[in-house]
Formats: sequence, C-alpha cells, structure tokens
Amino acid sequence: MEKKENPVPVQNIASKEKQILIGSRLYRAICRFDTDPEAREEYYRIMDTRIEVRGKEFTIREQILHVYSMLFCDDLGSDSNSIAGPDEVEATADRLYIGQAGFDPDHWYRMKYHFPVIDDDNYDRFAALVISDLKAGPLHESVKDSGDMLLVGERNPLLMTEEERKNQQLHPIELS
Repeated sequence: MEKKENPVPVQNIASKEKQILIGSRLYRAICRFDTDPEAREEYYRIMDTRIEVRGKEFTIREQILHVYSMLFCDDLGSDSNSIAGPDEVEATADRLYIGQAGFDPDHWYRMKYHFPVIDDDNYDRFAALVISDLKAGPLHESVKDSGDMLLVGERNPLLMTEEERKNQQLHPIELS
C-alpha cells in the first residue's frame, strides 16, 4: 500500500492535542486499516501531520518511531535520538507480550493484532499500534482495570525453548 504524499502544514500542537492524535482515533484507524478505506485515509492523515516540538519539525510518524525506539530498541545499539526503522521494529516485535510471556494470540502482541510479517510496508503501522494502544487502546484500559501490562522480553524469544521463554527476564512498559 502506497503512502499518500499530501503535504500537511506544520501545526504547533500542544501536548494534549498530540496525545489526542496518538490516541484512540489512531488506534481505531490502524485496527480497521485492512478493511476500511476511510480508516486508511485517517491513518495516513494522522501519521503525516507535521508538528513542531521545541523548535524542531516532525511528523507524527517520526515522533512515534522515536518513542518506539526509546522504549524497545535500546539494546539494539540505537542512540537516544534515533527513530526505529523496519529492521528495528521487526527485531523487537516478537519480544512484546500482553500480561505474560506466551506465543498464543492472547499474550503475544504481534499475533493478537495479526501482524504475521513486519516489513517496509507496515513497520510504522505496527509501531503506531503499540504506542497508540499504550496511550488509549484496550491495553491502556487493561492496565487500569486488570493490571495486564505490555511486557518486553529478552532478545530472540523465537530461538528459546519453552522453559527458557517462561524464565526470561520481562520488563513492563506503561505510558500514562
């Protein structure tokens, strides 16, 4: 799917407005992306929105990929100012669990949201899904209601035995 190249004027967006953009509307647009053309349009409109933060111009996409890199790619050798690319998102996607480590659709984040392949076409959508889910999706609600959090496991969980996977070090991630 090609990304739309509509130049969007730079907006000086307050923190609260940015939270709205990276919130439930973005989450819903991503969840309906494959089935609803209007959702795809909404996704691209939000992701291509240009904002100014502390005198620097970014798109929401760049902001999300920067946050994703800071939260999940620190052990991949990324510096603190980098943004996650397709390789970084693909390398970390299998490490994300909901509530507990397990490769079933209820606990493996990537399976739950039907991202069997993460590549150049959808890595930014996966990263946006994770961040918007933490900010305003069911995962955000689950943290408040039942305490289920997004957990980050160790590198290469696909190469671990079941026992190693159960005993891996997990770190909770929460965006309030």
